[in-house]
Amino acid sequence: MKIWGNVPSVTGVYGKNGKIGKTSKIQETSTKRDELSISGAAKDYSVVMKALQQVPDVRQDKINEITQRIESGNYSVSSTDIVDRMVSSLTKKDI
Repeated sequence: MKIWGNVPSVTGVYGKNGKIGKTSKIQETSTKRDELSISGAAKDYSVVMKALQQVPDVRQDKINEITQRIESGNYSVSSTDIVDRMVSSLTKKDI
């Protein structure tokens, strides 16, 4: 590309872009602490979960009762009840 005409005025434009003025004031950054807030529903959920963790998974009193009935010979289950439970567990679909 050829430039005809006043070449010093063209190069003068490029010289002006190189000058950068100083900033007049430096802004100070303020420190802000992170905050954590827990909703009331989350607090209630936490209380319920702690209470559920205290409940045993096994009901030992029921186990002891059935064990005593089996050992004494007073526990009997009809065959139709057993078959009904087996069929219902086989046909039950867990999704």
